Amino acid sequence: MGPWLRSAGLVAGSTLLFGALRWGLGRCPLPAHVRRDATRTWRWRNLLVSFVHSIATGIWAVAGVWQMPEIFSDIVDTAPPSGRLVLCLASGYFIHDSLDIILCRQSRASWEYLVHHAMAVTGLFSGIVLNRFVGAGLISLFVEVSNIFLTIRMMMRLGNLPFPTLYQVNKYANLVAYFLFRLAPQAYLSWYFARFVEVRGQGAFLMFNLVLLDIMILMYFSRLLRSDFCPGTRQQGPDSEKKFLID
Repeated sequence: MGPWLRSAGLVAGSTLLFGALRWGLGRCPLPAHVRRDATRTWRWRNLLVSFVHSIATGIWAVAGVWQMPEIFSDIVDTAPPSGRLVLCLASGYFIHDSLDIILCRQSRASWEYLVHHAMAVTGLFSGIVLNRFVGAGLISLFVEVSNIFLTIRMMMRLGNLPFPTLYQVNKYANLVAYFLFRLAPQAYLSWYFARFVEVRGQGAFLMFNLVLLDIMILMYFSRLLRSDFCPGTRQQGPDSEKKFLID
């Protein structure tokens, strides 16, 4: 079996794994505010799977780079032995989540997620197949550590959970994690690509993805600041409850 076929099998296995996890978590009890509405129920279960994925891939990616810090000086050819496996796991999740959004007819509310997932899967899979930029893929997955706190925030808002102190603590932890594990790694990758990576072939493709992700991350950061720290500037629309992305 060729390396690319083995990698495709790992990605497919990861997709099925998250599908099984989705089925299992679907048996967990729901908050009262969530179970009264079908869309909120779907969002809650979707976020549960996202939460597990963020813990697994985020911590694994950070541990891999911690184990081999020379990745920062060579994100193209340097990677720990388990690096490609982490990328396969993450790719499988993004495929699963895209299918979940499409099959549950949430594409209109979640189109930004579909765009992000398409860029993530193609970028990660190019690293898996070509065995290049695996280190860059690991650094890009640092964002999943930030997503742990972001998902907690979204679930507390979605479930209307009565824990204001916990929400306030998580609000500031989320902000710190956003800087450390989302903005800083993305800025480093953007700087490295601009300075050291030749803009052709895979390098050009990943640079294009990186620029789009830079724009999306800054947009999300603006929404987060407006929602949690400048709430007076946010206007609620009549369909805001149906949006998947909670500002």
